[in-house]
Amino acid sequence: DDGNTKKTINLKLKDDKKHGYFGKIDAAGGLLDTLDKRHNTNLLFSSFKGKRKLTAFLLNGNTGQDGLSWQDEQKFGGESENFSMNMDDDGNVNFMWNGGGSDDEPYVNTENGFIKNTNAGAQYSNKWNDKHTLNFSPKYNSQIYTNANSMFRQTQLPKNDDVLTENSNTITNVNRYNFKNTATYDVKLDSNNTIKFTAKANIYHTESNEARNGITTGKNDTLKNTTSRSLQTNSDKSSYYGSVLFKHKFKKARRTASINTDWNLLNNEGDSYLKSYNQSYFKGNPASTQNLNQFKQSGKTTKNISTSLVYTEPLSKKYSLELSHQVTFNKGNNDLLTYDYNPFTGKFDLLVDTLSNQFEQSITVNRPSAKISFSDKKIKYNFGSGFAFTHFDLLDKSYDKDYNRNYTNFFPSASFTYNYKSNHSLRFNYNGNTSQPSLNQLQPLRNNNDFFNQYLGNPDLKPSFINSFRLSHNSYNFLKEISTYQSVNIRTVQNAISNSRIIDYDNGKTTTRPVNMNGNISVNFYGGTWFKLKKLNLQVGVNPNVSFNKMANIINSTKSFSKTLNTGLSFYLSKSKDKKYDVSINNQFSYNRNTTTQNSVVKQFNTNNLGFNGTIYYKTTWSITTDYNFFVRQKNIDFQDNLTNQLWNARLQKTFKKDEFTAYIMVRDILNQNIGINRSFYENSLTEERNDRLKRYGMIGFTWNFKNKGAAAKK
Repeated sequence: DDGNTKKTINLKLKDDKKHGYFGKIDAAGGLLDTLDKRHNTNLLFSSFKGKRKLTAFLLNGNTGQDGLSWQDEQKFGGESENFSMNMDDDGNVNFMWNGGGSDDEPYVNTENGFIKNTNAGAQYSNKWNDKHTLNFSPKYNSQIYTNANSMFRQTQLPKNDDVLTENSNTITNVNRYNFKNTATYDVKLDSNNTIKFTAKANIYHTESNEARNGITTGKNDTLKNTTSRSLQTNSDKSSYYGSVLFKHKFKKARRTASINTDWNLLNNEGDSYLKSYNQSYFKGNPASTQNLNQFKQSGKTTKNISTSLVYTEPLSKKYSLELSHQVTFNKGNNDLLTYDYNPFTGKFDLLVDTLSNQFEQSITVNRPSAKISFSDKKIKYNFGSGFAFTHFDLLDKSYDKDYNRNYTNFFPSASFTYNYKSNHSLRFNYNGNTSQPSLNQLQPLRNNNDFFNQYLGNPDLKPSFINSFRLSHNSYNFLKEISTYQSVNIRTVQNAISNSRIIDYDNGKTTTRPVNMNGNISVNFYGGTWFKLKKLNLQVGVNPNVSFNKMANIINSTKSFSKTLNTGLSFYLSKSKDKKYDVSINNQFSYNRNTTTQNSVVKQFNTNNLGFNGTIYYKTTWSITTDYNFFVRQKNIDFQDNLTNQLWNARLQKTFKKDEFTAYIMVRDILNQNIGINRSFYENSLTEERNDRLKRYGMIGFTWNFKNKGAAAKK
């Protein structure tokens, strides 16, 4: 309650209008009869009757579409998988993160490679007696994915400005599917008590094979190592999540209590076959070889349960007290057994002790906290603190070794908001919190899938403590149509989990181990101004941004810091006239710079992206839409040529019968220049990756947007 009251109008549908259906059928096919011509089919349907809504969709294609667009998501998909928005009976809008996480599924950029997708889903929602609300949403997704990746990575070393330059080529094929089910049930017990149940059950299956070839050189192109690898993996994963949230309002205003319990189980089992040939060099001459033919059997399970209790008490008209207590218990185990091939038995029955480990972890956290809040018409603030008592109980079953640790952490928090006038506010926030190391970071298990780049966990890791500061300003003038925002974020980390790397200068073999370090800091600024030139009917936007990151790491027992600076400036212009035209132009410029304390070399480059979007309408039923992007990537000491490419797409369409039907023809990447390239700095390494991209293709399509005919109005 900000102290301001406004009149509102509550528009409601009449009872005879609360039923019907609507949907869309969109099908498109390739213009050329090639071996792998492009196609897309979208079938979407929704029906409603009273407060009951039933929706379903089926998407199938090979153009990279991997789910509903955000417009169709709102119409047919209901709430997204981990995020929902709803309005209660008092008109309050609530945004909620549903939990459950990403289930450790690897991210796949559907712009890279070639993907054949099938997506299907449904949602049922209903409300009874204004007290019971049920939502149920099952979904299915299938992907057949192939990609060719080339990678250039240069790592700065402290020895005489030495470098390691790695070039590799990887071909990946993946066939995977998943079933995801989400259900929520809300019960309004009475005017003061509500309870909400959430349940999720997700099943995943993945089959993949990967072929990789790599070569590493040092200063003056001295050969360090070569590798050739084949890796085949089959994995099955299941994830289950449940939560219960109970909220109670006492008779006394602003006195509330709530209790929330979350439970999560993630189980992953897999088998993999590794074949690799690895050649080491000494001063550019062949030194030793390592041939691997191994079978790996893995099983990983994590369980997490968390319960929190929150109580609020009004101290006066403007002050209130919040007391809370949270208890979290996390238990996990990770077993990996590696076997060498036995030529005498023809089986994988020779256990490799150095590459096998069975490990358990139990982490318990108790976190009581208290917070004081003040609320006035213009000023709101709160401050408080929590304490976390953390107990680590780690067991290395392979070596029968225990690691027990106890930590106490301080969780201060504060926020201040000043609404100096309507739609103008200044905010400050501070939070301190811990981040626990993951099971993979704790387990002392060596991963040799990449023989010359191996990772070894560290059971002596401590939790990290993160200090986050944010200062932001927002303003909006409705009459002048001017909006501005600015935000500065500062983040410091104590006991940050960084990398300690041991690098063999002769053959380039690198073993990475996570360690706790201090000195990590990041500073970010972003802002923007949007306004309208009314005489020209032109929308204008300007957005600057700056980010600075300082990260600590260790190479061969020598501590160093890498510093990365990214700055950018973008602008946006748009102009439109209803059923006549919609045009916009934008430009994004960025500058990137990286230095390390172990090496005197400065790495820097800039990029620029100029874009145009436009739609021209003719006689209201014809339209042509086009978008164009021109990318420029600056050359530097590692990349001797400026890399430019242009992306140009176009679509011509005609609508019929009051926009119910649409026929269209579209061409993607008209200039056939689509490339997937990404450059980035991390610690003391510069990486450039290139991926396959779907290039020029065309399709002819037809769309039918249908709905039931409304009953004629009574005269």
